[in-house]
Amino acid sequence: MQIIAAAGLLALGMMASQSAHADLLPVPPFKGNDTGGIIAYSMATQVDARQVAVDHCARYGKVAKFLAVQAYEGGYISFSCRWVPYGAADQPIRTLY
Repeated sequence: MQIIAAAGLLALGMMASQSAHADLLPVPPFKGNDTGGIIAYSMATQVDARQVAVDHCARYGKVAKFLAVQAYEGGYISFSCRWVPYGAADQPIRTLY
């Protein structure tokens, strides 16, 4: 019984000494789906983040609503894609400028 407990403690110690390395995974500067997405703040300083979000949501026939901005290096701009409100035009407006 003591051998099993010692082996278990050894295995637990080996696992605890390993780090997860979750901080090394690459994060894309833009990620989204039909419900919304995020834009890296570093990307937003180089391109028009509003236009990126509007074009992304228009692919799903929706309009973009911005939710939050983390205005520092490593932060994100988050947005949601919402259905076009009742009484509006059938399709969202897509600008070409």
